[in-house]
Amino acid sequence: MNLKETLFASVREGELWEPLDGRRIRCYACGHRCPIFEGQAGVCRVRFNRAGKLYVPWGYVTALQCDPIEKKPFFHVRPGSSAMSFGMLGCDLHCGYCQNWVTSQALRDQQAGAAVRHIKPDEIVEAALRLGAEAVVSTYNEPLITAEWAVAVFKEAKAAGLLTGFVSNGNATPQVLEYLRPWMDLYKVDLKSFDDRHYRELGGRLQPILESIRQIHQMGFWLEVVTLIVPGFNDSDDELRRMADFLAGVSPDVPWHVTAFHSDYKLHDRGSTPAPTVKRAVAIGHAAGLRYVYAGNLAGLSELESTRCAACGSLLIRRSGFDVPECRLTNAGTCPVCGTAIPGRWFGAHVREPLAVPPQRTAPRP
Repeated sequence: MNLKETLFASVREGELWEPLDGRRIRCYACGHRCPIFEGQAGVCRVRFNRAGKLYVPWGYVTALQCDPIEKKPFFHVRPGSSAMSFGMLGCDLHCGYCQNWVTSQALRDQQAGAAVRHIKPDEIVEAALRLGAEAVVSTYNEPLITAEWAVAVFKEAKAAGLLTGFVSNGNATPQVLEYLRPWMDLYKVDLKSFDDRHYRELGGRLQPILESIRQIHQMGFWLEVVTLIVPGFNDSDDELRRMADFLAGVSPDVPWHVTAFHSDYKLHDRGSTPAPTVKRAVAIGHAAGLRYVYAGNLAGLSELESTRCAACGSLLIRRSGFDVPECRLTNAGTCPVCGTAIPGRWFGAHVREPLAVPPQRTAPRP
C-alpha cells in the first residue's frame, strides 16, 4: 500500500463530529470546522467522511522519542525532566517554514512522508516509563487533528501518573478543548503572527488562535506560548508589541518564548533571525508586563533562557540550551529567597540525571 492507503486503513470512528445533512458531516477537531462530504477528507487530509461517519487516525506513530521537556519547550514544567514525544501525520496549516514538514505535510508534498509504525497506547506509555519520562506529549504533526488517538494515549499515561500535553498551533475549538481537558495537563501554542493576512497565507485565521489561547488558559491547562520570529514576516515592533499585549491581557504569568528562525522547508529567501531582534522581542514582552519571556534557538543567550523570580529577581532555573545545570526552585514551586510562588507545574522538579537507557534523538524537531 502507498502512504495514503496505509493511513486510510489506520483509522477508527472519531468522536469530534456531528451530522449536517444527508450528504455532509462537520468535524470539530480544529478551527476550520470542516463540512465534509461523503468520501472526502477535511483540510487536514487525515480526517474523512466514510458512509456518513467521521474516521480519524489511529494506532500508529511516525516519530517516538524521549526528549528534554525544555525542548518542547515547556520551561515551567518539571525542569530537567524528560518527555516522551509521539507524532502522527498531517496538519491543518501549511507553513512554508515548518520544521516538521516531513510529518506535517506528508499528504500535501510528495517529498514528505515518514515511515508508519503501528503501536498501541500502552506501548507508548511503557516506553515513557522505561526511559524515565515524566510526561507524554503529542507533537511533530498537529495534534488537534489526531485528538482521539492522543486521548487514548493520555488515558494510559494519566493512569501511570504521567503528565500529558500538546505542542500545537492552537487552532482549536471549544469542543476539542472540552474533549481534551479531562486527560491533558499542558498546552504549548505557536502564536505565529498577529496579522490575519499572515495567518491566511499559512492556511488559517488569527481569531480562532486568539480565542483558543484565552480558553486554554481559562480552562486550567498549563499554557506556554512560542513565537518563531521570521524576518520580514512578524518581526516588526508593532506586531511583537500587539502579541505581547494580548498575552499579558490573558495573564502576565503566561511564559512567552521568542525564538530565532533558521531557513527550513520552502522558506529560504531570508536570513536567520539576528540575536538583536530576539533580544528586542524579549524587551517588548517585559515592557508589556509579561513576567516570563524567554529567548530560544540562539547560542550564547543562556541568561535569556533562565528563569528568575518576578518578585526579587533571584535566579531560579539556569538553562543552557536544553540542559538545566541548576534548579534552585523548591519542590513546592516557590522562590527559595523570598518565598514567592512561581506559576507552573513544578511538583517533582529536579535537575535531570542520566537515563538508564539513552533516548533516541533522531526524530524531527518539536
